[in-house]
Amino acid sequence: MNRPLPCYEVHALRYATRDGRRKNHFLGGDPHDAPMPMDYYVWLIRGEGRTVVVDTGFGAEVAVKRGRTLLRHPAEALALMGVEAGNVQDVVITHLHYDHVGTFDDFAQARFHLQDDEMAYATGRHMRHRQFNHGYEVDEVVGMVRMVYKDRVAFHRGEAELAPGLSVHRIGGHTHGLQCVRVHTARGWVVLASDASHYYEHFEQRRVFTTMFNVGEAVDGYQTLLRLAETPDHVVPGHDPLVMRRYRAPAAALAGIAVSLHEPPIAETHP
Repeated sequence: MNRPLPCYEVHALRYATRDGRRKNHFLGGDPHDAPMPMDYYVWLIRGEGRTVVVDTGFGAEVAVKRGRTLLRHPAEALALMGVEAGNVQDVVITHLHYDHVGTFDDFAQARFHLQDDEMAYATGRHMRHRQFNHGYEVDEVVGMVRMVYKDRVAFHRGEAELAPGLSVHRIGGHTHGLQCVRVHTARGWVVLASDASHYYEHFEQRRVFTTMFNVGEAVDGYQTLLRLAETPDHVVPGHDPLVMRRYRAPAAALAGIAVSLHEPPIAETHP
């Protein structure tokens, strides 16, 4: 008899924010040049005695360098959820951009799960060009290479199951090796899109973000996100402030800091 899949808790933890405008978030611009702020998240997956962190955010130095507002260090956000970064055993890095791999060295015991294509891309010929390299911090990429030499990086090619009910899937598009995470929860399959869809509007309207390596893969990736998710309401974009309004905080004290993605949204997220 097959054992039922475990149901994990999944939380989005908001650690930073910045102002922005619509024209900056859509390839080709946008006719409605209205404010469109961007939030920054790391994600926490727990269940079956397992704790997995998805992405590691950035810290104070990079926040100043790039003009972002750091609300709390990612490790501090995790601590509010009762998780000590230094004890986490598995960290999924969706891609190696500064806001997804910074502070990785806070995770002293972790094995980092990364796509082969992402490491090849971040260390390969395309990094000669500003339009592709501006999202990376060289020291962080080199730091992850050092993790390889310490046997602390688990490489994946395409789709891989990390545990029953928990898998990664290469999407590409935004970067050559971008991956999403699929998690089985009490409400069904939730997909953490990360930057496969920065905002709800991207996958809902088949539009793409301005930083893009392969537009075709990005658009095809929206179909992958929807195929992997239980419904469109189970796709969670990587930077949309609406995530904090469409899901409930796990506790009143965590309002504005964390929301529970394994529980139904307060409102439907698709048109």
